[in-house]
Amino acid sequence: MQAELTVAPDVAREPATRPARRRTRLWSVRCVLIVVWLGSWELAATHWIDPFFYSKPSAIAGRLADWFTTGTAFGSVWTQLLVTLEEAVLGFAAGAVAGVVLGILLGRARFAAEVAAPFIKAANAVPRIVLASLFIIWFGLGLTSKVATAVVLVFFAVFFNAFQGAREVDRNLVDNARILGASRAQVLTSIVVPSATSWIFASLHAAFGFALIGAVVGEYAGADKGLGLLISNAQGTFDAAGIYAGMIIITVVALLAEWLLTLLENRLLRWRPPVQAETQI
Repeated sequence: MQAELTVAPDVAREPATRPARRRTRLWSVRCVLIVVWLGSWELAATHWIDPFFYSKPSAIAGRLADWFTTGTAFGSVWTQLLVTLEEAVLGFAAGAVAGVVLGILLGRARFAAEVAAPFIKAANAVPRIVLASLFIIWFGLGLTSKVATAVVLVFFAVFFNAFQGAREVDRNLVDNARILGASRAQVLTSIVVPSATSWIFASLHAAFGFALIGAVVGEYAGADKGLGLLISNAQGTFDAAGIYAGMIIITVVALLAEWLLTLLENRLLRWRPPVQAETQI
């Protein structure tokens, strides 16, 4: 009995340390892969491939340092970043709200959904770069045309998930609520929307990336400020390092937005039961 009392605390602590060990091992492998990838790229650019076309990590790092210390050809890099971020955030907010509202409403109105289906599919099939050019003609080179491009990309990403989430609501819950006297608005707000929340958040993680793409594509088509303008200018001057530098800044912003959305999702969806099983790859 004494031996059991001595061993039990160690056995109890062991499972608690497994997640920390797994995270450490996971990040260690990721860091090693990044170092190997960048080292191989630098070595290849030094001996085997032409850095004029493919650039190299040291040149990209130098371009980033130059942008953040001395600025770009169009002013401070922070100004370009803030312009693109403003366009993406506004487009993300407007597109997400429109996608959620229309997706849930059509998801609960079968006849209206069948009427609108071909029009929505046709609009989704239009190439976004064409719309970006059209928005510039309509709204000019300012903020509005970039926001409109971002809205179009975000809307469809969110709409289809919200629509499917509204369709997947348990029919028994809806029937029981109506038997208890709930109105259509009460069923929508208390059952349909909470049930579709997981679907909606799943789309929002990708939607902000689409918002950034929309803003950059709009700037690439025509703008006087923004990260898309920096990338377009780098392409025009055959500056491969500048193109990669702009891509890295956009990627970092997208990863930060993904982290913030994950925090928000975890806070709003605390009611969900924790996932017990881990996916094995």
